[in-house]
Amino acid sequence: MGKPAAWVRANMVASSDGAATVQGASGALSSDGDRRLFVVLRGLADVVLVGAHTVRVERYGPPRPRDEWATLRAGRQPAPPIAIVTGTLDLDLSSPLFTEAPAYARTIVLTVESAPQERRAQAAKWADVVIAGSRHVDLTLAIKALADRGLHRVLTEGGPRLLGQLVAADLLDELCLTVSPLLAGGDSPGITVGADLASPRRLRLGHVLEAEGSLFCRYVNVTP
Repeated sequence: MGKPAAWVRANMVASSDGAATVQGASGALSSDGDRRLFVVLRGLADVVLVGAHTVRVERYGPPRPRDEWATLRAGRQPAPPIAIVTGTLDLDLSSPLFTEAPAYARTIVLTVESAPQERRAQAAKWADVVIAGSRHVDLTLAIKALADRGLHRVLTEGGPRLLGQLVAADLLDELCLTVSPLLAGGDSPGITVGADLASPRRLRLGHVLEAEGSLFCRYVNVTP
């Protein structure tokens, strides 16, 4: 199967020594500029792709329409849906991400045939459940399923394991990386985890901006 007709952009934040989290979450690495960028990139996206662990740790809710998105989302729905990658369906279906998502941005669950049937049925009451693989979520199938729904501009916000899997599957087109002026220390993961690459992926720097010590870098994947 070739690459799906989609553009996959990642938005990640890391400390100056490469940590993607501090005490298990990314909030301490963020800044006003990073949060503004977060909002703009969501406004550009057709769908926001996240791993189930990130949904739990960061306490995701459904994106809310914003006044500043009026131009960015002209001709599209007021806010993008969240699409969750999960093989086990270990999700809190009573959370606002499911119970408060508007009909036009109904949460999408990307899972597998081996997921518990009862959990699949429960999830289908609150979300659109898409099977993308037998025992492990095949991200190529998942991205294709999103593109088939007209969701071609995919924004992934992590976590590091999901980003690593996207990189390993040659699905990542663009990386927006905020480098925070902090040294996290410890053994926190980097922005990719578990990407078993035969050779490094080559990126081209599109631009770099600075605000209050944070660097905002945009890279494009140029690996053949």
